[in-house]
Amino acid sequence: MSIIRVGICVLITFGVLSHGAVETWSESILEIGAVALFLWWGYLAARGDSKEIRWTPVLIPLLGLEIIGLVQLAVPLSLYPYLTKLELFRLTSYVILLFLMTQAFRTPRQWRAFAWFLVLLGFGVAVFGILQDLTSNGKLYWVRELRFGGMLYGPYVNRNHFAGLMELIIPVGLSMLAVQGVRREQLPMLALCTALPIGALFLCASRGGIVAFGFEVMFLAALLWLRRGEKRYLLTFMVALALAGALVAWLGVGQVMQRFSEMHGPEVSEGRRVSMMKSAWHIFKDYPILGTGLGTTISVFPKYDTEYDGKIIDHVHNDHFELLAETGIAGGLCWLAFVISLATYGIMNLSSRQDTLVHAIQLGALVACGGLMIHGMADFNLHIPANALLFYLLAGMATSRPVFEPTN
Repeated sequence: MSIIRVGICVLITFGVLSHGAVETWSESILEIGAVALFLWWGYLAARGDSKEIRWTPVLIPLLGLEIIGLVQLAVPLSLYPYLTKLELFRLTSYVILLFLMTQAFRTPRQWRAFAWFLVLLGFGVAVFGILQDLTSNGKLYWVRELRFGGMLYGPYVNRNHFAGLMELIIPVGLSMLAVQGVRREQLPMLALCTALPIGALFLCASRGGIVAFGFEVMFLAALLWLRRGEKRYLLTFMVALALAGALVAWLGVGQVMQRFSEMHGPEVSEGRRVSMMKSAWHIFKDYPILGTGLGTTISVFPKYDTEYDGKIIDHVHNDHFELLAETGIAGGLCWLAFVISLATYGIMNLSSRQDTLVHAIQLGALVACGGLMIHGMADFNLHIPANALLFYLLAGMATSRPVFEPTN
C-alpha cells in the first residue's frame, strides 16, 4: 500500500504544480495515474496483500452522480455527450482516488504523514507564489505566456483558485496548532508553515478566498469553543494568524488594498456572477429532472445568457448552481446527501474520543471542506481538478476513522 500512498501524494503535487491540472495533458495524466493506482490495488487484492475494504459515507453520493452521468449518456439525455464523457472521466478519477485513500491511509501514523505532506505542500506553494508575485513578468513559472489571459498567482492561472488551494490546506495546519496534535518542538515549524500560506492567501487578493477563510476561522473557533476542553488552545492558532498578519503588513498592506480596488477590472464583477446564476437557474427550470448533462455548461449556457459580453463562459461562477443545471433535481439530491453526510459524520467523529492528532486532522478537513463550499457560491474551484481532488480526499478523512492497531 505504500506505493498507493506515495502515488496519491505525487498526483496531488503534480495537479497543483501543473496549473491545477486544467489542461488536457495534465488532466489525462491525473486520470491515468488514478487508474494505474487502482490496478495496482486490484493486483494487491488478488494476491491477498490488501486488507478488508473500507468505505467512507461521502463516496456513495459521488457514485450517485456517476450513475446520473451514465444515464445521461445511455438514454441519451445529455445535450453534448462528448463533454459529459469527459466530466465522467474526471469524476471517476476522484472517486477512484477517494476509494484508494480510504484503503491506503488506515492508521493514525499514516494520517499524520499525509497531514504533514499537506502542510509542507501548502508552505512550498505559498513561498513560490509570494516570490513569483514579487518578481512576476506576467508569465507562469516566468516562462509560459498566458494565452487566454488570467490573474496568475503561484502555479495557478487564476488567483481565486490559488486561494481555493490555500483554503483547503490552511485549516489542517491551524487545527493541528489549536488542538496541539504534534510534539511541542514541532510547533514553531508548524506555525511558520501555516502562517505563510495565510499570508499568501491575503496577498493574492482573492475576495472570495478571503471571505471563505474568514468563515473557516469562525467555524474553527466555534468548534473549539464548543469543545470545552479545547478552549485553552484558541490562543495557539491565533498566533499563526498574527504571524500571517505581520507578513502581509511587512510586504505591504497598501499593495493588497490596491489590488482589491483593481479587481473590478479583469475579474468577473458581482453583477455578472449574479446574472450567471440566474441563467443557470433558467437552464435548471427547462431541464429539471436530470439536467442538460454533466460538463455541458460551456455549450448550453450561451442560449440562456442574459448579459452576453462576448466572452466564452466555461463555468458558472457558482459550483452548486452549475451542478443543478447539469444534473437537475437528481444531482441536487446527490449533492445534498454529500453535504449532509459530510456534516453529520464529520461532527460525529469530532464528538468521539480518539487520538489527538486524528481529531485535529478531521477538524481541519471538515473546516476546509466547509470553506471551499462557501467559496463555491461565487467561484468554480470544484471544477479545478487539483482542488476538487483534494476537497474530496479531505471530505473522506473528515467522515471516516483510522484503524487503531494494537501494539505489542
